[in-house]
Amino acid sequence: MKKFVAILSAAAMMTSLAACGATADTTTGSSAATAEASSGDGYKIAIVQQMDHSSLDEIRTAIEAELDAKAAEKGITIEYKDFNGQNDATTLNQIGTQVVSDGYDAVIPIATLAAQCMATACESTQTPVIYAAISNPEDVDLTGIDYVTGTSDALNTQSILDMMLAVNPDLKTVGLLYSNSEANSTTPIAEAKEYLDAKGIAYIEKTGNTNDEIMTAAASLVGQVDAVFTPTDNVVMAAAAAVSETLTEGGIPFYTGADSFVTAGAFATCGVNYTELGTYTADMALEVLETGTVPEYHVMDGGIITVNTDTAAALGIDYSVFNDLASQVVEVTTSAE
Repeated sequence: MKKFVAILSAAAMMTSLAACGATADTTTGSSAATAEASSGDGYKIAIVQQMDHSSLDEIRTAIEAELDAKAAEKGITIEYKDFNGQNDATTLNQIGTQVVSDGYDAVIPIATLAAQCMATACESTQTPVIYAAISNPEDVDLTGIDYVTGTSDALNTQSILDMMLAVNPDLKTVGLLYSNSEANSTTPIAEAKEYLDAKGIAYIEKTGNTNDEIMTAAASLVGQVDAVFTPTDNVVMAAAAAVSETLTEGGIPFYTGADSFVTAGAFATCGVNYTELGTYTADMALEVLETGTVPEYHVMDGGIITVNTDTAAALGIDYSVFNDLASQVVEVTTSAE
């Protein structure tokens, strides 16, 4: 449990879904700055991460950094504790039960399943749930709930497919790699099919629900497609480094829904900045706690193209065409982790 002298600041939103079962303390470690609170006021916040992978880690780190900053700024004590559901609904439901039982003032779930489970768990107490990184809150029943709000990382699928065509105007076949159990992928995959059908471009769908299945699916696309698209899919993200390596070695550019895929080795994305999303989510949570008002969910600004220069060099791609597609092109290299 982390204790901080905290100051509260702007905007908050919340969401969640199912909770039941015995309590489970599946916490992750979290460092904390400690200071003497200048008042007796304070908040206790549960941060519930759906699973381990770099996108969700980045969001959690940003949330905690913002809570630390606001604590130091305002002199209010904020206690927060990290929980990790390991992408398992039963575990997340148990965490939800524990969070309610322990009397947290607010819950910040990261990713869709975590948000759904926390929303359900908090129904009886109306504990505010401020979710992070839900691509399409309406599609997963996280809207119209009085105590739930948060941030959306809704993907502009067309922009990413426009990038593909800008790099390769002769594109013939696109691979669609995703998990059919991942809610975040449903809408963008449907949008991708509609776009490709309209352009007369063929596509091959490959899915999986485990790392091994995703790797097999990715390998099967080599030699069959000119490019691969994956949305903000948490299951694929967990295998992003290996998938990226397989596709790059096969000469296939891998376009994705989040910049964390790109730092893992994918070629490029056009989307939101997850550090900014985490910061905004923390501010929303604090605003909800301070004002007692739950606003509508907030869609983060996107349109940032991120390119992995290592991967671009390996593929021999000149990505200067991206300068005409976005106001900002960020260059990154493959993370060592």
